[in-house]
Amino acid sequence: MLNTVILYSTVDGQTLAICQKIKQILVEQGEQVSVVNLAEAQADDLASVDKVVIGASIRYGKHRPELFKFVEQHKALLDTKRNSFFSVNVVARKPEKNTPETNPYMQKFSNLSAWKPQLLGVFAGKIDYPRYRFFDKFMIRFIMWMTKGPTDTQGTFEFTDWGKVDDYAKQIAAQK
Repeated sequence: MLNTVILYSTVDGQTLAICQKIKQILVEQGEQVSVVNLAEAQADDLASVDKVVIGASIRYGKHRPELFKFVEQHKALLDTKRNSFFSVNVVARKPEKNTPETNPYMQKFSNLSAWKPQLLGVFAGKIDYPRYRFFDKFMIRFIMWMTKGPTDTQGTFEFTDWGKVDDYAKQIAAQK
């Protein structure tokens, strides 16, 4: 039985929800899976596993610093495992920006990180205006207005393509 750890960095929880879906698929495929917050992950979380999956969200155009710090500190160990990385961002709601080759945040990650994951994924996230603090609500609404996205601050808008998440999880499962 393969042992997999899924590490996540999330702001509002959509990346964690995606990680839980990936875990479900991997468990169905016979893998033992743990899900760990990237901010709390240690080298020990990587040492005893066969696969490492990292998922990270975007806020205001950037992955969180903890992502880059972690992959920089653990690159050598990551490279010894079957590994994958996915990014969650609302820009990926647009068909022309929803692949690793076309998503600007995945391209930015690839340029900034020395780690080159074996498998990449990009998923559209979620906008949940009612949960945001005033500043975030204002800023995200402004960004959505500029990019022709939803601006109704009473609404919640989920863009995640769960079928695409399933397909990605099956690709991870195929890494033997």
